[in-house]
Amino acid sequence: MKKQEFTYLSADGITQIHAVEWIPEKPRAIVQIAHGMVEFIDRYDNFARWLAERGILVVGNDHLGHGRSVIDNEHLGYFAENGNDCVIQDLRKLQYSTREKYPGLPYIFLGHSMGSFLARQFISMYSDSLEGAIIMGTADQPRAALEFLKTASALLAKKYGWMYRSPALTKIALGSNNKQFEPARTRNDWLTKDEAIVDAYNANPLNNFMFTVNAFYNMAEGLEYADKHIYSIRKSLPILFISGADDSVGKNGVGVKAVYDKFIDAGISDVQLRLYENDRHEVLNETNRIQVYNDLYEWMQKHCNV
Repeated sequence: MKKQEFTYLSADGITQIHAVEWIPEKPRAIVQIAHGMVEFIDRYDNFARWLAERGILVVGNDHLGHGRSVIDNEHLGYFAENGNDCVIQDLRKLQYSTREKYPGLPYIFLGHSMGSFLARQFISMYSDSLEGAIIMGTADQPRAALEFLKTASALLAKKYGWMYRSPALTKIALGSNNKQFEPARTRNDWLTKDEAIVDAYNANPLNNFMFTVNAFYNMAEGLEYADKHIYSIRKSLPILFISGADDSVGKNGVGVKAVYDKFIDAGISDVQLRLYENDRHEVLNETNRIQVYNDLYEWMQKHCNV
């Protein structure tokens, strides 16, 4: 297995996007990962290495405003003027270049948390380019909530600029994630029961910045697009929804099931849902993660010609 880092120009025309490949000796399938909010692609290193040992090439990038895909630290948490479009096109550009380098292999798109929102949008646009999709740690956001987030972000931007970071808006959007785990050991106990991973997350500056109103606006815009265009997804695309049953982001499975039901209603023929009992938001970092790895691998073998 060889790990290779590289960069490519973002659709914003300014930022160099940081990306990573985990390359097996003889790749037989490809998994592209879209990471979540306030994290970065290298947090998936253990999972990517595990897949690479089984012949699956893994590729992923730091989204705009995350990890090393920033022009400076002030831009952590900021996408771009047309941020949602740029983030999606950066994912598409990476897929295109990876397909060129490794033609003819089954291609699976995996998105976690905010990355699951991006995945839902991506497959509504490019499902014909995929053999499967994994929607991990997702949430169901009512249209009214998305409109509120966009309106509040736009009003704050009008007064303070799009780089503004609003503690109040952040609390409204994210503040309840840890509530069900109180009294909590840390503010991020909602991520996983694995305390070492929570502590590493809390200690890393790349996990400790606040979203700008630009990023909140664009995230909401992307979710609106995904919901509006769900009927554009190829009906035969194999899709797996996976989440922790104690994931507060997905309302302990209720929100995940609501999104799953939307896909069923859209006529998608091969869609499955798995909830892991006692697991929290990051199932790939949970105490039973090897079971999750194996289940994902087995699903890819059965449904995606891996």
